[in-house]
Amino acid sequence: MYNQLIISNLKHFIMKLKTRNFMKVLALMAAVTFVSCNDDDNDPDDGPDAVTATCTDGIKNGDETGVDCGGSCTACETTVPEESTTLTGTLSEERTLDASQTYTLEKNYSIEAGGKLIIPAGTVINATVETGDETETYIVVQRGGEIDIQGTASAPVTMQSTGGQPGQWGGLVVLGDATTTEGVDATAEVGNFKYGGTNDADNSGSIKYLIIRHAGAQIDAESQYNGLTLYAVGSGTTIDNVAMIDGEDDGVEFFGGTASASNLYFENNQDDSIDWTEGWNGTVTNAYILHTKEGFSTAVEADKANGNPKLINFTAVSTVGGTALQFKLTSGATITGLSLSGYETSIDMKDDGPLANVIIDGVAGDPSNSYNANATVDIALFDWVNTNTTVSSSILTGNLTSDLTLDASINYLLSKNLSVESGATLTIPAGTKISAQVESGDETETYIVVQKGGKIMVEGTEASPVIMTSTNENPGDWGGLVILGDATTTEGVDATAEVGNFKYGGTTDDDNSGSISYLIIKNAGAQIDAESQYNGLTLYAVGSGTTIDNVAMIDGEDDGVEFFGGTVSASNLYFENNQDDSIDWTEGWNGTVTTAYVLHSEEGFSTAVEADKANGNPKLIDFTAVSTVGGTALQFKLTSGATFTNAHLSGYTTNVDMKDNGPLENVIVDDTALTTAEDDVFNGTAVDVAIFDWATGN
Repeated sequence: MYNQLIISNLKHFIMKLKTRNFMKVLALMAAVTFVSCNDDDNDPDDGPDAVTATCTDGIKNGDETGVDCGGSCTACETTVPEESTTLTGTLSEERTLDASQTYTLEKNYSIEAGGKLIIPAGTVINATVETGDETETYIVVQRGGEIDIQGTASAPVTMQSTGGQPGQWGGLVVLGDATTTEGVDATAEVGNFKYGGTNDADNSGSIKYLIIRHAGAQIDAESQYNGLTLYAVGSGTTIDNVAMIDGEDDGVEFFGGTASASNLYFENNQDDSIDWTEGWNGTVTNAYILHTKEGFSTAVEADKANGNPKLINFTAVSTVGGTALQFKLTSGATITGLSLSGYETSIDMKDDGPLANVIIDGVAGDPSNSYNANATVDIALFDWVNTNTTVSSSILTGNLTSDLTLDASINYLLSKNLSVESGATLTIPAGTKISAQVESGDETETYIVVQKGGKIMVEGTEASPVIMTSTNENPGDWGGLVILGDATTTEGVDATAEVGNFKYGGTTDDDNSGSISYLIIKNAGAQIDAESQYNGLTLYAVGSGTTIDNVAMIDGEDDGVEFFGGTVSASNLYFENNQDDSIDWTEGWNGTVTTAYVLHSEEGFSTAVEADKANGNPKLIDFTAVSTVGGTALQFKLTSGATFTNAHLSGYTTNVDMKDNGPLENVIVDDTALTTAEDDVFNGTAVDVAIFDWATGN
């Protein structure tokens, strides 16, 4: 009866329809008829109007919200449309990326005011750039927008180009509402974006554990993108653990603002690593900069007004020289914990701005100071970056004002001089090699000097000696190692050295300038003038507290070692083919040399020993000198002399030359003063040259 009533009503309705609706009505009739024919969905116990879903009949009925699902049936599966992995256009709402997907950046992607982009740990974004679109491809966070990068040490977020070359895209640009010297609503040099306001606490989001590669697209001769570009970004923004690698311009550039950042790593960015302008006054804490490719600009470039930003624990390493810190106009900074390594210029005040604006460890910056010091930031802090770049060489130059320990795994190049200043200690571990890289004419400007009050610790071993040499490997290429002490000398207190006009001499005979063990010095002895030369090892008034043991001086153009007064002693010295004297002393030196071996196998040398001026009666114990080319063994000038024990001379034409007819009794051999220069008393037991195999094999 129920079905008949439905059909009757439908027929009546059809009579009222126009012809064009006829097919629609037929379809409706068919559907209703089909439903009505499935009597198994009716519960006969519930009366004629009850319809109960079976959840298995393939029909949406009863309280089902889908076919055989929902309501009293099993919940329906929800199908979410797949999100696009292409980033382009604008974002005006909140969006969270999926770390399991790799995203493609096509042209620019702009997070607008009110929008927020969340990037989970491990997400990779690849800029796919066609030639000519480099400057149109970037991610920008507009004023009022936010970015939340949630990388971790084990799963950093990566932004890079698919081409893998510097300058292929514009990097990450963030625009804030903090103050800048350009005022409110300034126009950025990239994208004509607006930035700047009055809210120094502005928050543009959070950036943690982010790697940016291959950014820095060139807009024109004056404008470029960077890895990370921060326009008037406020202090409410978090920036922590960010690496900027292989960029064509700067790693990060601050355009005003108050944003701070911590744990920043920079590697081979082709312009500046950290750049700021427009009065930025935030803080960077723990920055490590590495330059291993030619052509970069600086580790830091600062321009325009000085907002006095702070750099705390700043370490920059170059294997290719260059300038570390450059300040333009009146810019400056306060730097604490500065460590520079390998830069030829530490500070460049480009426009002669005031050095008082650059405060380094509490005092005004000093361009003569190299700021070579132990790293204040451990590169291991950035193991999460997983870069394959290693430091294979580094440049040594300038003044060392704090302790520095070299790394034996690095080949060091000495550029001009390295001066260890009073209060500083240079430590050179076993196996370290230092090579003087000398251009013609710079030979006398290239040396290592330890000033009064400074110390050197050469920690070589028999198996791994320290080597100091020249890249050209020619005698006289460089000035060798010079040490100045505070012991007595006949020249008095604060005498002036014949090399470098350095000051030496005092009253502390037990003065300690450090320790030298297993050191090889080659190719030193640069000629200053007709009367003055450097040596392999030059000791000015060095005190007895200094330890010198197992040192080899080979192929020098002047002396192997020369003592200018002082009280220092030395043991186990090896000399080979030094073109002037092997051991030279003057100014009343009165120390001891124990176990020395001198070898002359090339024409043109002067003597095995030359002694000059007043006799401080130094002692030589177990002294052997061998010549295959004749010559003079021992020469004493003026009133100088020495006491020898177990001396052995072989192959010399003349054993003793009293150059100025000084008293022979000043020369004592085995407790007996010489009576004639021809006394045959130099026939002691020869030192076994094999004890110097550690030197001759290198």
